[in-house]
Amino acid sequence: MRTIGNATRVGGKTAILLGGTALLLAAVIALASAFAPAPSPANAATLLPGYARLPAKALKTLSLYAQLHAFMARMQPLGANVRLTFPLFPTTNPWNTDISGYPVHPLSSEFIANIGADGHLHPDFGTVWDGAPNGIPYVVVPGNQPLVPVTFDYADESDAGPYPIPPDAPIEGGSGSSGDRHVLIVDAAHRKLYELYDAHKVGTGWQAGSGAIFDLTSNALRPDSWTSADAAGLPILPGLVRYDEVAAGEINHALRFTVSRTQKGYIHPATHCASSNTDPSLPPMGLRLRLKASYPIDSFPASVQVILRALKKYGMIVADNGSSWYISGAPDPRWSDDELHALSQVPGSAFEAVYTGATITQ
Repeated sequence: MRTIGNATRVGGKTAILLGGTALLLAAVIALASAFAPAPSPANAATLLPGYARLPAKALKTLSLYAQLHAFMARMQPLGANVRLTFPLFPTTNPWNTDISGYPVHPLSSEFIANIGADGHLHPDFGTVWDGAPNGIPYVVVPGNQPLVPVTFDYADESDAGPYPIPPDAPIEGGSGSSGDRHVLIVDAAHRKLYELYDAHKVGTGWQAGSGAIFDLTSNALRPDSWTSADAAGLPILPGLVRYDEVAAGEINHALRFTVSRTQKGYIHPATHCASSNTDPSLPPMGLRLRLKASYPIDSFPASVQVILRALKKYGMIVADNGSSWYISGAPDPRWSDDELHALSQVPGSAFEAVYTGATITQ
């Protein structure tokens, strides 16, 4: 949810992890990871022995995984969700700062209570949800990607562009989504990040609610009071959980997450608030939480331990209004939704807010 002036937007979704047998999941993900032709109900019998005897719910799950695979295979030539081989922002950038030794915020207890100490983490990403890749996708484009015009609803707080958007760039939630419809583009040659909120292709260009362009070699913030493609005025991509980082065993940056209620204020590097509530015990945009060092993580799946270690070292940043404790990530057919679901065992009480700067109120 975002408030700009007197306008309010409601976005996001409640992600429910798909079920399915472990054999079915492993088989489809193996196919997806090879980027072979996507399986379909018509040819699945030759790919998965016993397919015809699977229950209807499992058949539907297979169909959804096939849709995800087809989407990812189609986007691969454009570089969608390819492994990023360069850092997102300098090592001195707030997103990349180790905050494990930062002091606890004086209002930490109040912030955690208002977010929900009895709540639990939720991975707002994975493989497939509701027929579309689950999470916020991104696409990496070459330096000669053609630029296209973009018009904005909130042009006074958006970077005009044009933007190097491929015609079939991946949209959060899919082309028919009624949610936030983020579009993220990385120009690898020029180290630029382009992000859109509520993006719709119109003719040869695009229409969006808001948009921002970030120089990935700079620590410069957006002007105070300006939004971005995110309510907090932050970039989105640097805060996503990405499969290749987890597979490599280390995430070297903070994560993005949402809360249901925020205050009318923000902490840098955030530059924008999305609330009219002046209660100082509500979390401001840009507030950084840290998983307590004492919280045990050894019993979690290895992939989840990578995420939890990052939350202890780099923390997570309030970036938007939405469901509380929802952590953002990029969709990928290689995720194990069952393993990611283990994050829901971590309670809000396992976190503490850290002090990274004063809250700016306007």
